Amino acid sequence: MDSNCKFSIGDIIHHLRFDYRGVIYDVDATFQGTEEWYNQMAKSKPPRDQPWYHVLVDQSASMTYVAERNLEADSSSTPIEHPLVDQYFSQFKNGKYILQLS
Repeated sequence: MDSNCKFSIGDIIHHLRFDYRGVIYDVDATFQGTEEWYNQMAKSKPPRDQPWYHVLVDQSASMTYVAERNLEADSSSTPIEHPLVDQYFSQFKNGKYILQLS
């Protein structure tokens, strides 16, 4: 992972624009999606040359791809409810998820 990333895998975040919580399960140092996806989904046109995060959305089955500028650390430190949490993480400890080692 790139040291310029504000968040890391297992961190719980809050989305500033859409007001949801989630846990990061993967990190891209720069935008790795398609031009078509960016034009359709990234309405606020966040920078492509900064980190983007793959997120499991709390109390949902959704997974999102989010630019760093739209995220902040979540202060609640309560676990995320998502059907795939156990596939990515082995435990929840001290307000952070621990990555599942295969």
